[in-house]
Amino acid sequence: MSNSSIKAAEFQIIAATSEHLIHVPQIVQLIEDASKVKGTGIALRSAEYITKKINENKAVIALYNEQAAGFCYIETWENKKYVANSGLIVSDKFRKAGLASKIKEKAFELSRQRYPNSQIFGLTTSLAVMKINSALGYVPVTFSEITQDDEFWKGCETCNYYDILQRTDREKCLCTGMLFTPNPNKIKEKRLEDKQKREQIFYRWARMKINKELEK
Repeated sequence: MSNSSIKAAEFQIIAATSEHLIHVPQIVQLIEDASKVKGTGIALRSAEYITKKINENKAVIALYNEQAAGFCYIETWENKKYVANSGLIVSDKFRKAGLASKIKEKAFELSRQRYPNSQIFGLTTSLAVMKINSALGYVPVTFSEITQDDEFWKGCETCNYYDILQRTDREKCLCTGMLFTPNPNKIKEKRLEDKQKREQIFYRWARMKINKELEK
């Protein structure tokens, strides 16, 4: 059967559980194969890492006749302030079947269920993924608008283009940053509140410094 004749409806796309651990070696291989394709910018992940994501119920798998056809996992950062749907991968045998968008939609749905108040972000070089993200409500953003957790960025070290990220002080790379905000007004209010708190702390510090100078 050619991949063009397979439809997305023929796949089983579900939240991965322990019963799907048998597919971990294949998933790791799919990620490794994709990382070798020029321009993909996908980071390698170990079998232990993929196993951990499945055991934490933070992964989505696509199955076709009991074989792994695609995969995606969830990560959280900065005390669940940010959520990332990462490692979206589809086997070459099942490309052009509309599978990537279905996996992404399921991962997005799982993220919204588990972390309804978190901002969801992603980094991608794929125009197809950008289109999928846009349909889900993501918007392009600078890297400064997504998590600054160093552990997240360490995950890029196995990407072929990590040197670009280093040379630009984490400001740009081949990837495009995209962000979904569940409640824009609430986020804006929180940022304003944080800004006001920082200003209050600064003013208190400034007044104390001035008073000490006056006491001399």
